[in-house]
Amino acid sequence: MDTPDADGMLAEQLLRLTRRLHRLQKRQLEPIGITPAQARLLRTVATYDTPPRMADLAARLEVVPRAVTTLVDGLEASGWVRRAPDPTNRRVVRIELTDTGTATLKSLRLARRSAATEILAPLTGEQRETLGGLLEALVDGTAARRC
Repeated sequence: MDTPDADGMLAEQLLRLTRRLHRLQKRQLEPIGITPAQARLLRTVATYDTPPRMADLAARLEVVPRAVTTLVDGLEASGWVRRAPDPTNRRVVRIELTDTGTATLKSLRLARRSAATEILAPLTGEQRETLGGLLEALVDGTAARRC
């Protein structure tokens, strides 16, 4: 598969798969009442050892700070996060998970797992491992090691 047409077809298949996964995840998230972007931000907040600043979140998500502000507004209105002053610098605002946010993360993990199970159902365990290695190579931009 080294012709431009074959590469174009492969890229199209990846786009179709991405769209399908996005639709499945969105369907899984609807009962929780959270958008995919909000879910991503909530998961990102949870990765920090200490509550992150808005700028930290924007950098990690590779978005403009204003986009994070809008997402945090929605998460805060739903009770999943809260803004808290930084104990050492009163000009800095930190974003903390609430207990409700932590419980919602568990629901998000189940929804994500369900969508992944549906998408990956046609593959054997060995095929899933191979796909994981290939995707890792594409994401990292390096040669596949596990394939």
